[in-house]
Amino acid sequence: MSSRYSKRSPKEFNKFRAFVQWLVVSVGYKLFYRIKCDYRVIGRENLPKGFYIVASNHISAVDPFLVCDAVQRPVAYMAKEELFESFFSELFLNWMGAFAVDREKLQVSTIKTALGIKQTDWVLGLFPQGTREVTGSMDNVTRGFAALAKTLKCDIVPIGITGALKKDRAFGGQITLRIGEPIPYMEDTSEMVKIWSEKIADLTKKERK
Repeated sequence: MSSRYSKRSPKEFNKFRAFVQWLVVSVGYKLFYRIKCDYRVIGRENLPKGFYIVASNHISAVDPFLVCDAVQRPVAYMAKEELFESFFSELFLNWMGAFAVDREKLQVSTIKTALGIKQTDWVLGLFPQGTREVTGSMDNVTRGFAALAKTLKCDIVPIGITGALKKDRAFGGQITLRIGEPIPYMEDTSEMVKIWSEKIADLTKKERK
């Protein structure tokens, strides 16, 4: 079922899906957390114009929605293909503009979809850690996002999320998203991974302490 969503054309990242994403993010999640929590976004002045990859740490299920609000642009998320196996999950992700990827390797379909997104006013969103990591460890960062930035010749915008764990936001906690300065693409993808990991550690360390 997910194969239908691994390769998507630029026209699918349209105003309808951008509106659905805005509705879910702004009217749903953003409004809820502003009422329930001390919700803050810091560093929007670091967001570049044009196309870029937004890459954040991953600590909770609400992270994609919070990041969409933080960048104030429609975000095409790379989602693991297993999430498209349920009918309702598939429908929701489709309307939100997500597309399926194989977490084990960077596929040609992923690159082609990303190149198509670059032709639109959307940006590309992903989690380099692949799955949720609540300890702050940077040991499980995959290299695919750096190779993708190199292929697409675009910056990577790091975003550090703190306070979004369910236990932290249960009783009016504080959720903070810190947007760091863009990381330019370079030939050395290992260096890009190293810089991203260091920036995320720096953006989240204050709250973790």
